[in-house]
Amino acid sequence: MDNSTAEKRPFNLSRWAIGHPSIARFLFGLIIITGVLGLMRMGQKEDPDFTFRVMVVQAIWPGASIQEMEDQVVNKIERKLQETPHIDWVKSYTRAGSAIITLQVKGDTNSADVADAFYQVRKKVGDISNELPEGLLGPYFNDEFGDTYITLHSISGDGYSYPELKKFAIQARDMLLTTPGVEKAVIIGDQPEKIYIDVSSKALAERGLTVLDLQNAIKGQNSVDPAGSVDTGTRSVRISVEGDVTKAEDIRELRLKAGNQVTRLGDIATVYSGLEDPYQRKYRFNGHESVQVGVVMAKGFKVTDVGKDVEATYQRFEGSLPYGVAVDQISNQPDVVTDAISEFMHALGEALVIVLIVSFLSIGWRSGLVIAIAIPLVLAATFAIMYELGIDLQRISLGALIIALGLLVDDAMIVVELMERKLEEGLVKIEAASFAYSSTAFPMLTGTLITTAGFIPVGFAASTAGEYVRTLFYVVGIALVVSWFVAVYFTPWLGYMILKQRHHAGEHHDAFDTPFYHRLRATVSWAVRHRIIVIAMTLVTFATSLWAFQFIPQNFFPQSSRPEILVDLWLPEGTSIKEVETQAKALEAKIMDDKDKKFVATYIGEGAPRFFLPLDQQLRNPNFAQLLVMANDEPARERLIVKLRTILAEDFPDIRGKVDRLFLGPPTGWPVQMRIMGPDRQEVRKIADEVKAKFQANPLLGAIHDDWLEPVPAMKLVIDQDRARALGVTSQRVRQMLQTAVSGAPLDDFRDGEETVSIVAREPEANRSLLSAVNSVYVPTDFGGFVPVSQVAKVVPVLEQGIEWRRDRLPTITVRATLPDGVQSNDVVMKMYADMQSLRDSLPAGYKVEIQGGAEDSAESQASIAAKAPIMLVVIVILLMAQLQHFGKAMLVLATGPLGIIGAAAALLISGAPFGFVAILGVIALLGIIIRNSIILVDQIDQDIKAGMNRQEAIVGAAVRRFRPIMLTALTAVLALIPISRGVFWGPLAYAMMGGILVATVLTILVLPAAYALFFGKEPKTSGAQVDVANGNAPEAETAHPPAMAAE
Repeated sequence: MDNSTAEKRPFNLSRWAIGHPSIARFLFGLIIITGVLGLMRMGQKEDPDFTFRVMVVQAIWPGASIQEMEDQVVNKIERKLQETPHIDWVKSYTRAGSAIITLQVKGDTNSADVADAFYQVRKKVGDISNELPEGLLGPYFNDEFGDTYITLHSISGDGYSYPELKKFAIQARDMLLTTPGVEKAVIIGDQPEKIYIDVSSKALAERGLTVLDLQNAIKGQNSVDPAGSVDTGTRSVRISVEGDVTKAEDIRELRLKAGNQVTRLGDIATVYSGLEDPYQRKYRFNGHESVQVGVVMAKGFKVTDVGKDVEATYQRFEGSLPYGVAVDQISNQPDVVTDAISEFMHALGEALVIVLIVSFLSIGWRSGLVIAIAIPLVLAATFAIMYELGIDLQRISLGALIIALGLLVDDAMIVVELMERKLEEGLVKIEAASFAYSSTAFPMLTGTLITTAGFIPVGFAASTAGEYVRTLFYVVGIALVVSWFVAVYFTPWLGYMILKQRHHAGEHHDAFDTPFYHRLRATVSWAVRHRIIVIAMTLVTFATSLWAFQFIPQNFFPQSSRPEILVDLWLPEGTSIKEVETQAKALEAKIMDDKDKKFVATYIGEGAPRFFLPLDQQLRNPNFAQLLVMANDEPARERLIVKLRTILAEDFPDIRGKVDRLFLGPPTGWPVQMRIMGPDRQEVRKIADEVKAKFQANPLLGAIHDDWLEPVPAMKLVIDQDRARALGVTSQRVRQMLQTAVSGAPLDDFRDGEETVSIVAREPEANRSLLSAVNSVYVPTDFGGFVPVSQVAKVVPVLEQGIEWRRDRLPTITVRATLPDGVQSNDVVMKMYADMQSLRDSLPAGYKVEIQGGAEDSAESQASIAAKAPIMLVVIVILLMAQLQHFGKAMLVLATGPLGIIGAAAALLISGAPFGFVAILGVIALLGIIIRNSIILVDQIDQDIKAGMNRQEAIVGAAVRRFRPIMLTALTAVLALIPISRGVFWGPLAYAMMGGILVATVLTILVLPAAYALFFGKEPKTSGAQVDVANGNAPEAETAHPPAMAAE
């Protein structure tokens, strides 16, 4: 070949790589090294990060009724919250004296705007602080609701008090905060220490004293005021005054004066230091009272490295503890991550071995060796890019690598297979490699981009679930683009070195002259001749598969395989927290000696801390307890669940219990939930009772209840205002004295190092525990005397609502229930919702019944994916038009994409796997994968027609020649998914993709030629006639198309 010909030859990257082997070797080594370094330094997590779009606002107003809380606090705050940008909904629950308001930011809000929304909440609520009632505590804001503890440890010890345990916890916290990678070390479950003054209001009244006198005496002794400084001319010397309250004895010695009488406080009151009573929460571990310490990891660190450092810190800490103090690990995310990554790496290794075996068996050992070298190169480059982009190794990214593994081998296999075929035809290796590039590089790139485009709805879904799985799009996209580059640059270079030159003495070797290909040709020819029947049967099968989806179980996200069990205990509303503790301890004792459990951590008054990112965390609630039971392994977990459910049913029939596993994906709560909303609470209650009756009629549902729970007994004090005015008694003063008597009144605080200890006055225990004692509480009058409450008011026992929920400022009742194992919640919820159509149609204006929980979140997540589907289709059509340059053929190729649904439906039905959010991602991704194979075939047909072949032969011959690479790539993709098909998370996606790819590939070989023959099978007009392909007349070449994806 002369120089002028060489100069005119278009640039060929494969030829250039072969001609510059030193550069290829350098790049090869560079990619391997950077990939290994990236993998070693890459962050590791159990789950991908996703933005918690939830903020909690809490307000406490001691003494206020539910109605007063709503009118004076909740309504005002909720109105301001609704002004905040990006807010999806506002939900609140109100009790007498307290309210917790939860706001949800819209799922399509990015992280920066979420942070701004939380700032706006603080600002807007702060703007109305002067409108909120005097005496209100808060509002308090929690916008770190999603902080997850990578380690959670219990500190306990027989004979050690809570203050002593807290001192140990403080020591651990301070040591942990110096550990690299630790952002926060938080002490939780500690019991605040207080100084109590138990004094009878009667004793105070007899001496002419009031609680205000007591408060002033303490403040006078305990205040921090400047005492000045002395300027000596050369120095300024500060003067400090000692004598503050530092212990209970200091308060006991206080002197109170009323008139001419001076009383020592210790003579009329019992003053002592004790724990908060009644307490708001309490933690236990293996039957012992516990204080816990949780660690939050800083961003940019590797959880396994931080875990090792934290473990070393705890070893040093334990060495300094006295005998009898135990430090136990409740949760250790580094260990979980290590096990999960090890499991996924094992699955990745299995998939890699499967792909290599397929390659060696199908295309020979030399070609297989090329593939065996190319795949690790692709993975190394992918790891390097992931590291630079900050993508960690976690559940989604590791699953994406395994999915991509079956796809990234396609390009290298196409190039190697084409080089082998050209070598069989007698070309020298450099020409075979160059031909592979010129005929496949850009069509392969189009196919790669189309496959990646199939994941666009996953990558850009504007929802929490979409954010959770977003790295699937990025990792698959990175791996596929890298695989294309490796296929056009390194694979020809490797093939040039490894593949063997053929010598056929000038003969053309026909690789398709075998009995198998003869039968395949006959089958494709039959499909082309009977194209109407083939297409009609395919359409009927497709419609049947759509119909069959109603028989496939539906869910949102699957349960986790982690060994933890959560046991929720709901006692009747109004139950004291001490009784809740008694019942929780009784349940503890039932399983304490069970051999299937490792430990039991009990949380009284609230749920477990967020030790697991998707945990459905329960906020503070005095009639609630949660047991975290750690099983030895997954089989032991299943045995324990059965035992716990039996124990609850037989031994705790009056407790509403729920025994459940941890679930993956965004938290959704109870399996079956429906909310009833409307402007009038009585009408909402009436509708909720009807919905509850529908629930009770369903034999699958258990633990049916609503979240307003039971009415609670209350004491209503009816004040005789005329008599009260005559005696000089105000309603406010009555409330204050009753609050002091039964619940205690905070008088002041004293400082103990970093701690602040409250000083609280209240009636003695004997009076506080008697309902009748309310009448004997003494109230000061305006005239300097005292009268018992019974002289100005009478006590009326009543029942009142203990808790009220609202959503977007409307009274809202949620009816909830559990389901047996194996029953998918989405199926049950959607059927029940449809069955309630007549009830929903009969509701008054302004009232509605809506699904809630997993079914609602699933519908929202699917809608967020569907919203991005048009973008995916537009991108795919643009790429098809760029490749095929024919709108009709582009539409034909696009129409083959949904054929994957046939196989996906069949695979899910046979396997019994649910069609949940993750499986939906797999079905959507099938579109790009199947279209890629269809392009190969259509492009081959067009290339053959352009070469002068008649259309009948071109259509049939292209299907025969492209059968091997299409089936090999499909088989590789299917087999590579086997390792993740065993997992609960990726299993449904794997089954859907395996069935879809396999069935759609077979149909593509038969249906696409038939459809091509139907729409484009007529020969161009020659001598005024048009001839059908079935007649086999000689053709004229069509308008030129781009080079075929894998032309001969």
